[in-house]
Amino acid sequence: MKQLKFNQKSTGDRLFYFVINSILLLFFLVTLYPLVFLVSASVSSPSALAQGRVVLLPVGFTFEGYAMVFRNKNVLSGFYNSVIYTSIGTLINLFVTLITAFALSRRELKGNAFISFMFAFTMWFSGGIIPLFLLVNDLGLIDTRWSLWLPVSMSVWNVMITRTYFKSTIPEEMFEAVSIDGCGYFRFFSMIVLPLSGAIIAVMSLFYSVMHWNTFFRALIFINNHRLYPIQMVLRTILIANEITADDLMTDAITEANFGKVELLKYALILVACLPLWILYPFIQKFFVKGVMIGSIKG
Repeated sequence: MKQLKFNQKSTGDRLFYFVINSILLLFFLVTLYPLVFLVSASVSSPSALAQGRVVLLPVGFTFEGYAMVFRNKNVLSGFYNSVIYTSIGTLINLFVTLITAFALSRRELKGNAFISFMFAFTMWFSGGIIPLFLLVNDLGLIDTRWSLWLPVSMSVWNVMITRTYFKSTIPEEMFEAVSIDGCGYFRFFSMIVLPLSGAIIAVMSLFYSVMHWNTFFRALIFINNHRLYPIQMVLRTILIANEITADDLMTDAITEANFGKVELLKYALILVACLPLWILYPFIQKFFVKGVMIGSIKG
């Protein structure tokens, strides 16, 4: 009698895997096409874009779009502002989130349950955008960088994830052991908790940096000074308001060539604005997956 191999798949299994792989391949192609088109359009000739001849591969290869991007002073200023907003904003977020989550993770904190409930309550109900604007205006933060940092200095959801990570990763007995030798909470947090929390710090850094880099709505409300615009506001100005200077287009006449240059600048700017996060994500992907799973399956 012919013995079946242990890992031999039946016809039904092979059909199942074929269907699943086909669906995943279809999703992959649907997701990949816009990215390929974006790259191709950003290096195609303005006339090809104006005539709609770019479908998949570049037509009339040129880097003119990227030259216009980096020649535009508003774009360079927007990149500079976004780097400032992202770097300093993420540091503020990490500081507030980590110390808050650590305090909430301690059982000996008086009123822990009530404080945690009050934090969670803000996730269900909020004052809305008008009270937030009035508060920021009364604090004198309109048209300042702090208007994009202080109102979002902490995310309650991220605090809960970080608190869960601390409770599931840092044993209570560890603090009891070091406290015998006179170690206080500050030293325990800075010298033991933080070095053991690289995964969750990387996850929170990604969450907050993406939020700050993609800042648009808050900048639209709180920032009126063009010199403080982040890159997303500059992108919005070009994509929606079509505020292209005469220096970019070389002429004020609306011709096919000028329309093609506008489209070329749009695609190049979109790619340049997205590129930093695309480069950052692969380096912290493993921490991202680990941190999210801990926050989602632990109570």
